[in-house]
Amino acid sequence: MAEISTKPYLIRALYEWCADSGYTPQLLVAVDGRTRVPPAYVKDGQIVLNISAGATRNLTLDNEWIQFSARFGGVSHEISVPVDRVAAIFARENGQGLHFEPVDAGGPTEPAPPAQGDAAPPKGRPSLKVVK
Repeated sequence: MAEISTKPYLIRALYEWCADSGYTPQLLVAVDGRTRVPPAYVKDGQIVLNISAGATRNLTLDNEWIQFSARFGGVSHEISVPVDRVAAIFARENGQGLHFEPVDAGGPTEPAPPAQGDAAPPKGRPSLKVVK
């Protein structure tokens, strides 16, 4: 039996911790051909996404994909992020969270599935602290 990754579970746990603590959960995503995000907001192959309840609509955090609707510059976009492309999840207010090594799919790039949100454009570079 294939081993189940802990990554999606850790992402969901940190999302809940941020929400319970009154923090804004943000994802740092390494964008590739499977990642559906507004290209104008991608910098150096990465994008920071606000995934708070107030910034997203129909947020789904499953084991393979993170999907939601969000507004960028007043325009609604359907966002789809493969869990393996998430580089970090952290609280915007204090930078606490977890960093992951994004994994390349290793095969031909497949299109993102249909996504399911109001998000602010990224502001500055995030700083991460190791949570022990």
